[in-house]
Amino acid sequence: MSTQTIAPEKKTVAKGKPKWLRVKLPTGKKYTELRNLVDRYDLHTICTSGSCPNMGECWSEGTATFMILGNICTRSCGFCGVKTGRPETVDWDEPEKVARSIKLMKIKHAVITSVDRDDLKDMGSIIWGETVKAIRRMNPETTLETLIPDFQGNERNIDRIVEVLPEVVSHNMETVKRLTREVRIQAKYDRSLAVLKYLKDQGVNRTKSGIMLGLGETENEVIETLHDLKNAKVDIVTIGQYLQPSKKHLPVQQFITPDQFKKYETIGLDLGFKHVESSALVRSSYKAQKHIN
Repeated sequence: MSTQTIAPEKKTVAKGKPKWLRVKLPTGKKYTELRNLVDRYDLHTICTSGSCPNMGECWSEGTATFMILGNICTRSCGFCGVKTGRPETVDWDEPEKVARSIKLMKIKHAVITSVDRDDLKDMGSIIWGETVKAIRRMNPETTLETLIPDFQGNERNIDRIVEVLPEVVSHNMETVKRLTREVRIQAKYDRSLAVLKYLKDQGVNRTKSGIMLGLGETENEVIETLHDLKNAKVDIVTIGQYLQPSKKHLPVQQFITPDQFKKYETIGLDLGFKHVESSALVRSSYKAQKHIN
């Protein structure tokens, strides 16, 4: 298989979204029911706050993503629309609130994520564990994916996730090694790989990671990242198009074509990943309910 390098110029900025990034407005009975519940009870999901293009599809299939530990992050990644600053005090009632939201929405598969909380001694890992426990108590039929931060590689904090046995544990690489310092300022490529490998070594059933394309990476670098993830024993990979949240964030340098996304999917499957979701509109939790098997 060819590994021809696709290398846009470093300072290129892509102009205008291509037609394959257009999405239909979400519709359907299940979507409408969940939308009404979210509005009525002021429930918080990444799906709505992040204006995810796949919200209608995921909600119709009974999947939603919830963010815990507030909405202010201690890190300032160049791609992320979440506010950076001094986070608020931890809400110890949050696990029960999230569990009740999932029950109200009758969610079949929940994805839980969070901001980074480098300000806390446990980096938020205790709330993480308590949230999963609360969801299990109130929603015993609901399956779970935890999309976790790196917890600065602290194994005791990571163990708190392992101990509550989510069906899937995910941690995103976000980009290729060369661009990590620019894209994920306080993160480290090798540390993220080490977290993923540690999770698998500790017995996590399914591990998962995701990357964004269009930030200036080359094809060879994407393939190298896929090899690195495979060596870290990752089971599932998501690959999507980066879109600039605001003018303050990193610009899109290239819109990746559907054919190129398909090529990465084929490469990933040939490497032996159990699932590879690869297309422009793919986000971390896209088709997440499939990934428990």
